[in-house]
Order: sequence, then C-alpha cells, then structure tokens
Amino acid sequence: MPVVDRRPTGALRWFLRAPIWLYRARLGALLGRRFLYLAHRGRTTGLRREVVLEVVGIDEARREAYVVAAWGRRSDWLRNIEAAPAIEVRLGRRSWSEPQHRLLDAAETAALLRDYGRRHPRAWRALAPRLGLTADLAPDTVAEAVSRFPAVAFSPRAGR
Repeated sequence: MPVVDRRPTGALRWFLRAPIWLYRARLGALLGRRFLYLAHRGRTTGLRREVVLEVVGIDEARREAYVVAAWGRRSDWLRNIEAAPAIEVRLGRRSWSEPQHRLLDAAETAALLRDYGRRHPRAWRALAPRLGLTADLAPDTVAEAVSRFPAVAFSPRAGR
C-alpha cells in the first residue's frame, strides 16, 4: 500500500514535520532551495499552520517555485490555500509574505514531473513506489501521477 494512502502518523509524521523547526529557528537556508516552508491558515480554525514541502522545480524567469501535493487533493495545506491565501513562503534565503499561488494544469504538471525525474533519478526511483507509481517515467506513469497529485506554483505577490 502506498504511504500516501493514509495520513502520516508516529515517526513518519515527526520526520516530515522536523524541518519546520529549522525554519522557525531561521535556519531554513541550510536546506537550500530543495525545500519550501509554507505558512497558511487552517480552513476551519483560521489558525496558522506550517508545512515544509519538497521543491520539484524552480523557474527563475517567472520567479516561481513548484511543489506537488503528495497526499493529493486530501493534502491539508492544499485545501487550506484554496480556501484562503498563504501567509508566507520561505525558499532558501528568500521569504515572501502573502505569496501568490496557482495550480498547474495537466500539461505543466506532466512536464514538471518528467523534468524532476530526469534531474533527480535516484529520488524519483525511491519516491515513485511510495506514491503507488512505477519507477519509470513512461507516459502512463506520468499521466497517473498528474491525475493524482496536483502541482502548485508559488511566487512573490506582484509589485513586491
């Protein structure tokens, strides 16, 4: 059973949330630009929530950082930013308050995942089975990933 079929608990939850403490201590730059800190509001409570996500790609020209919702549409952070705008994004040494975000369409997501698999083949081979996918980058594998895992682009708000 893929790891993403259920919410993380126990040691996995602790492991996934551990990088948040680096960002709280203003040491997030140690993780480079491979991870992104996202602060957002809970859609029902309105309380500040935090998550650290793997950056799947960066487009310097568009000033966008791309992440994928590994828990699909059930990802709390994704549901929260769809309900209310994000509070803050930190990427390497950069920090954006009130960032913009947009959901990528299917073609953009497919290109993003293929590029990630080519740039990080070992990471893709390790992650794919945990996501319930085959480790190859065949068109049907990419199409399944696109249908299950939404991708989001974060960027600084215009004029900032």
